[in-house]
Amino acid sequence: MQTTDQELIARNIEVHDKVARKYDTHHGEIFNPIEQERLAASLSSALDAVTTGNKPLKALDFGCGSGNLSRHLLALGCDVVAADVSKHFLELVSGRFPADRLSTLLMNGADLSNVEDDSFDIVATYSVLHHVPDYLGAVREMARVCRPGGVVYLDHEQNEGYWAGNDPVYGRFKSEVEKFDWKKFLKPSNYVHKVRRIFDPKHTNEGDIHVWPDDHIEWPKIKAIMEERGFDAVIEEDYLLFREIYRPEVFLNYVGRCTDMRVMAFRKRP
Repeated sequence: MQTTDQELIARNIEVHDKVARKYDTHHGEIFNPIEQERLAASLSSALDAVTTGNKPLKALDFGCGSGNLSRHLLALGCDVVAADVSKHFLELVSGRFPADRLSTLLMNGADLSNVEDDSFDIVATYSVLHHVPDYLGAVREMARVCRPGGVVYLDHEQNEGYWAGNDPVYGRFKSEVEKFDWKKFLKPSNYVHKVRRIFDPKHTNEGDIHVWPDDHIEWPKIKAIMEERGFDAVIEEDYLLFREIYRPEVFLNYVGRCTDMRVMAFRKRP
């Protein structure tokens, strides 16, 4: 029986409520100095592309999680609305950042019906779209709530080259870069999830949905939607993601030679 969108949303809420307090420590591919430096520079470029004229800029962190984007947006001078389907994430973020510059918004996982059109100068999301059942619908909603002259920023999703799987340079990179990850053997939950995958090959530890060769984020479709809604691309960059199990010296040797992720930002025409 096919899982419904509401069941997928409920699964994501359940999982992320459970891992909220431990999320940062579980995601070394996000919370490491190399990726954080890249993200800070990329967000700064996106903010430079905003032409609404508002000061401070009002930002929506779509799928805020533990506050990864919110932290950077605040540091860059924005006022932030941190939005998520997980109440536990929203509680965590509320405690981490000043209330005079950050507020929270509980999302329903399907749309932004509780947000008016043209509400934000920048709408940003990072490593979220693959959790959303109708991710293209989510992109349309982000476009709707972005002001003319504002920017929609989409980051940390695999690019087409990754899914094609035919880049020999990337293949050599993967064979050389990974350290032995002995810590995974100490997590009982990994064994539980492994058993579940025997019965459901597309079961994932944290409710990932669009992370398969036959079901993944399709950037050309996103670009087409944004163009239809009056946006122009201002950032389109493929990059190589650093993960905590990588050897830094090997990783740095391959930067610029192969990629696996993409970031795009689109500005809404006046």
